Amino acid sequence: MKKLLLFCFVSFVTVAGQSFAQTTPKEKITDLLENWHQAAARADYEDYFGLMAPESVFIGTDATENWTKPEFMEWSKPYFDKGKAWSFSTLERNIFLAEDEELAWFDELLDTQMGICRGSGVVVKENGEWKIKHYVLSIAIPNENVDAVTSLKAEFDKKFISELKAQ
Repeated sequence: MKKLLLFCFVSFVTVAGQSFAQTTPKEKITDLLENWHQAAARADYEDYFGLMAPESVFIGTDATENWTKPEFMEWSKPYFDKGKAWSFSTLERNIFLAEDEELAWFDELLDTQMGICRGSGVVVKENGEWKIKHYVLSIAIPNENVDAVTSLKAEFDKKFISELKAQ
């Protein structure tokens, strides 16, 4: 009888402990994003792209960088193949959940080789797993430097604007 009671007690404690140990959706999304950034730092192509939804979009810092997942995979493959993709570490992150907790959006400040960047995006729960659906990476420019940056990119912008308007 004592063994049965001990077994029941241990079983109860184990199940109760697992219930309390469950992570929240925000914790799961944080883990997803941290794992994604770490996979890039390790140049782990499969892990990195495995965390993105099949129909995801990645928007980079250059105005021409608006890629579907297959396009982004193709563009970035040489970097991953060389064992040197990119390394972003999180400085700050905000996550917002839809009421049904199947969709979330976020913004983050990142320490990168380009200095401080801002990432923002949308994640969705697909088949019980969170996946990155849409990601935008921007270089954060201090307000006092906007005029200098605007001047620096003026020629590129003028040409690219003309190309876009001609379409």
